[in-house]
Amino acid sequence: MPYAVVAHYRCEPQDADLVREALLKAREHTLDEPGNLAYIVHADAATEGAFTLYEQYEDRAAFNAHAASEHFAEHILGTVRPRLVERDVHFGDVL
Repeated sequence: MPYAVVAHYRCEPQDADLVREALLKAREHTLDEPGNLAYIVHADAATEGAFTLYEQYEDRAAFNAHAASEHFAEHILGTVRPRLVERDVHFGDVL
């Protein structure tokens, strides 16, 4: 069963360009993962530094492989998360 992640991130406006760049680099690598079905990054039109990600994987194991990847560690854990002032993530099975 497909597995989805919806993440809402917010950083300070001065960090927005760096976070945006890291999210787009993460997207490049994630789209090449064999179990990835979608990785969509949205920048909020009204709030500088606010982003929403929609990710979909073949199953939970594919997501776990993604979360254990080198590029996830570099771009998400190493660059994005330290700059977030708000993070809200939801996981679920796609119906």
